[in-house]
Amino acid sequence: MTNFIPIFPLSVVVYPGEELNLHIFEPRYKQLIQECVAAKKPFGIPAVIGNNMNELGTLVEIVELTKTYDNGEMDIKTKGQKIFKILEVIKEIPDKLYSGAIVNYPKNVEHGNRLLMDKVIKALKELHKLLKVDNNFKRPEEELWSYDVAHHAGLNLDEEYEILGLINELQRQEYLKRHLVRVLPVVAEMETLKEKIKLNGHFKNLEGLNL
Repeated sequence: MTNFIPIFPLSVVVYPGEELNLHIFEPRYKQLIQECVAAKKPFGIPAVIGNNMNELGTLVEIVELTKTYDNGEMDIKTKGQKIFKILEVIKEIPDKLYSGAIVNYPKNVEHGNRLLMDKVIKALKELHKLLKVDNNFKRPEEELWSYDVAHHAGLNLDEEYEILGLINELQRQEYLKRHLVRVLPVVAEMETLKEKIKLNGHFKNLEGLNL
């Protein structure tokens, strides 16, 4: 399916199913959100990386208009629906301050491997333990898939965008597994180094070698 959508480019990667809260303050996007709320229509968030708008993004629905301020600014809650690919950007739309795009929606294979996903979650929990951060998953572990955990894996924006371009759940799981296999030893070494630095200057209780 190909259609036209209003777009709100942001330096963020949004995944299907993800909840995203936004504060709207620019006049063009205030107009966009007002019209989407009135018509109960979604809008697109293309990923911006290095000041460049990429061709992939996520269609999001407005779940709630949380607050409207006296100056017209708004707080909204959104939720990702599906990934789109931009075919053509429409920079100027009659009587509109915002831009739009002609997009299509790549077929997304959402069935992955549960055992592989369990390994990814186990590695994620190990990473979070090393970093001393809390898991903030909003669903039971057995219901989690790649989109649910990708933001928790310590990926940079480019890597998060690469996952957006993988339209097969099994590919996304493999990507996360390889990333975590690569990152975990580095983080573990950093934690060991931090402990060594903390001990510097303190009395050390070390055993001597029996010769």
